[in-house]
Amino acid sequence: MAVKDNRKAVFTRSPLALAIGSALICANALPTKAVAEEAEGQMEVIEVTATRRVQSIHEIPYNISAVSGEELESKQIVDSVDLLRNVAGITVIDRGYRNSGTTNSIMIRGMNVDSATQGDVALSAVPTVATYIDDTPLYANFVLKDIAQVEVLRGPQGTLYGSGSLAGTVRYLMNKPVLGEFSGQASVNFGQTDGSEGFNLNYDGLVNVPIGEMLAFRANVGKIDNDGIIDYPNVYVLNGNGAPTAAGGDLANGGPEFRYVEDADTVDITYGRASLLFDTGGRFNAQLSYQWQDDDIGARRQVTKGNNWVDGTEQPYGDYQNGAILLEPAEREVELAALELELDMGFATLSSSSSVYSHKGSSISDNTGFYAKNFWFTGLYAGTPRPMAQANRGYEDEAFVQELRLVSNPDDGWLDWVAGAYYMDQDLKASQDSLMPGWAEWMVASDQADLWTSWGANIQDQDFYYRRNQNFKDLALFGELTFHISDRLRATVGARWFDNEFTNDTVMSFPVWPGFESTPNFKTEDDDVLFKGNLSYDLTDRHMVYGTVSEGYRRGGANAVPLEGFLAEDPAYQQYDSDSVVNYELGVKGAVANHSYTLSAFYMDWSDPQLNIATYNWGFFAAVNGESARTQGLELELRGYLTDAISYNFGYAFVDAELTDDFIVLPGTDVAYVYAEKGARLPGQAEHALNLGLDYTHEFDSGLYWVTSLNGYYQSETENSLSQSEKFNRTLDGFSLWNLQTQLSGDAWDVTLYVKNLFNEEGVTGALLEPHMGTQPEVERYLGNSSKDYISLPRTIGAALTWRF
Repeated sequence: MAVKDNRKAVFTRSPLALAIGSALICANALPTKAVAEEAEGQMEVIEVTATRRVQSIHEIPYNISAVSGEELESKQIVDSVDLLRNVAGITVIDRGYRNSGTTNSIMIRGMNVDSATQGDVALSAVPTVATYIDDTPLYANFVLKDIAQVEVLRGPQGTLYGSGSLAGTVRYLMNKPVLGEFSGQASVNFGQTDGSEGFNLNYDGLVNVPIGEMLAFRANVGKIDNDGIIDYPNVYVLNGNGAPTAAGGDLANGGPEFRYVEDADTVDITYGRASLLFDTGGRFNAQLSYQWQDDDIGARRQVTKGNNWVDGTEQPYGDYQNGAILLEPAEREVELAALELELDMGFATLSSSSSVYSHKGSSISDNTGFYAKNFWFTGLYAGTPRPMAQANRGYEDEAFVQELRLVSNPDDGWLDWVAGAYYMDQDLKASQDSLMPGWAEWMVASDQADLWTSWGANIQDQDFYYRRNQNFKDLALFGELTFHISDRLRATVGARWFDNEFTNDTVMSFPVWPGFESTPNFKTEDDDVLFKGNLSYDLTDRHMVYGTVSEGYRRGGANAVPLEGFLAEDPAYQQYDSDSVVNYELGVKGAVANHSYTLSAFYMDWSDPQLNIATYNWGFFAAVNGESARTQGLELELRGYLTDAISYNFGYAFVDAELTDDFIVLPGTDVAYVYAEKGARLPGQAEHALNLGLDYTHEFDSGLYWVTSLNGYYQSETENSLSQSEKFNRTLDGFSLWNLQTQLSGDAWDVTLYVKNLFNEEGVTGALLEPHMGTQPEVERYLGNSSKDYISLPRTIGAALTWRF
């Protein structure tokens, strides 16, 4: 029996495809020559591997979406934000390239309590959505190139995947080398974004090389080189030591000097992937792959809406301006190596995935507004005339992951099954060095250094040192049994057993005040069993109804906060518990004539939700648990043909997500307080979200194809934070984004003209607010402004050329 290829070409025939009908569409309509050719005959059904065996998307008895790599390429989609806005019910916080790899900002079914402003630091609590690169659980936000397809699974998936999740799973499946075929392509994309004085230039190449009959090599490499959009009008002029220069050379009393930096948020990304496939064409195949990406980002793609006091008068910031007094660059490096083996044993297929990865990043953040709004410069540091708080932050995520799966082969019998084992050994690091450049120099010039030294102070520029080292080990056994009770009725039961261990070793100190060092070290362990049940029934050959109950889990952990001395926090902060969810889902899916549909209703009961916060006294990073929350809603996806030439896809999601109890931080302690009240909306999640795509295809007599596509996305208003404090929360307006493109294709080439964000909507998905991070010109003498709105990519117009051979 032939070995099944888990990364098959997007369009492959299945029995259900014939049953559903000659024009059924089960994936987003693809505006390409290939789809135009399919329109003249039978549309074939997209097949996915979400259930660990190749199936039509309409055979899977729960809500799953798939987007093909061909669509990503044709629509110039290279990042996850653009991708997931084409999938019903997925909400994403768009932080731009600078913060794209620091934290996972994907939300499925409203399962989120964290502020939309998170993103500068590696969080304590892990995300509610798991992301996979092939079979490796890793959130790295790679550039989306040479993708076979992306699968989005809603709801907990711990009985099928090694890495459990609360809300769902997103799988990025890469193209495999092709045996016996020498081929390749080269692409270049040139464009300009509103607000930029420069241009965007992206280019990439791909080659597939056969090596004999059983080996093939595939590699792609590319670069994104975008000029910036955002201007920084208030950047301090710095001396050779990185400290702000003093006006008139007066170190004791002189204010800062400023310079204007145009188009600061430059993007320079290089990326690539190489894979080697050995395939006997029968029982065994093996693939070795290596993927890497380097990011170098100049500043934030975020704008300030507050007031600019630098010229001595109150002036609003202009379009595409950021009021920070520091440029805030970031860089990161990601490497992933994986070995995937597959052996057909006749009765079942044994698969092994072994991978190691390293994800490291660093950034500079302007914390001056935070210090100024809390009056720390005057209250703690004697009131420098050149206030500047710089946070140098870093993170590392390294892991070894091993997953084994045994999947029964189809035999037309009464039972299908999947069994798996999973192990992960993960090392996580986070660091922060908080600096006040020039403070020590000013203390000497203002004749205050000797007095402070007599009080025990160490006069130097660093006021906070933080190093967090964590290790997480996870062992799990998982599996599912599917009983074919009749030709139309199926029942699935699944279970997952896990045993994990988490350790946290942290060092923090306050160099200005020696003696306040702290080294909190904690360890937690947890084990449990999760269950899943599913029942599905084929109403006809074209329509299925199903119901699912599944459990999800997210590990707990330990916080690193000082427990002794002047900066001590309550001991209850030491650790946070795991949280869990029970997911209930009812749905129906199928096809009518030339149209396919999926409709589902869900209810998710969330216990002990984890929230990333700052501690009560001194604002240290920590995660805490609340009592309960719930999300409920509807999801609808429609796809089909309106005419032989016009195809469409439509998605709608209604999500009602709120706390079902007061969220009390550290209940039962002396520092307990109500962070949010019962009924508070969960942040970041739109109550209504729509996506729409229309594609018109025309074939010329010469054999050329012309395809024009219009894609739209709308989300209603969202909350910035679970807290109702004016320092953190703001209701963010709803918005719509529209993309338009037209493409002319020949046998070996494509030429594309496109406009993204056609009407130039701001599309704000998060904000650091004025009361929390803004200006403070009077007492603190801070004339800059560190508040900012996270905007969507402004209108971008461009052209792309692809050549295939």
